[in-house]
Amino acid sequence: MDAYSCVISKLDVREFGPTSVPAELKLKILEAARSTASGMNLQHWCFIVVQGPDELKKLADESTTGTWVAGCNFAVIVLTNPKYPFHLIDAGRVVQDMQLAAWNFGVASGVYTGVREETLRKDFNIPREMNPSIILGFGYPGRKISGKRKNRKPLSDLVFLGKYGNRFDPQKLGA
Repeated sequence: MDAYSCVISKLDVREFGPTSVPAELKLKILEAARSTASGMNLQHWCFIVVQGPDELKKLADESTTGTWVAGCNFAVIVLTNPKYPFHLIDAGRVVQDMQLAAWNFGVASGVYTGVREETLRKDFNIPREMNPSIILGFGYPGRKISGKRKNRKPLSDLVFLGKYGNRFDPQKLGA
């Protein structure tokens, strides 16, 4: 799949089927994370791979918004260093790259940020100097999805030309 098609068709999924994601695809998803650009090239992040029904259930129990993660094949806890003011931007960048790499191979994903932080830190041995920024669940979709029915606002509601409030006209992009 080309990069544009991957971005345009990727959907977040929270219902996964029983098929396991092969280790070589998990590795490719993690390589996409490792290869992501970061602020000042600090690469200040770390990743905890969570797999197996018991560990995924524990992760789900520690969530306030991602209990669905119990049904995925594996999850990744993205840790970033909050001493850098751009750490959450970098978390978003690495998450997007992992999701797009996964989607390229037909592996779906979803994200959440609501956690019971103290319990999460204890159970997954997360050091104080690292922030559990976001968690992704991965797996094959539980039902067929096409990615062609995204509910997105039109560009005319999101884009301004030159200044906020100036109506967007795609004809003027070449000027």
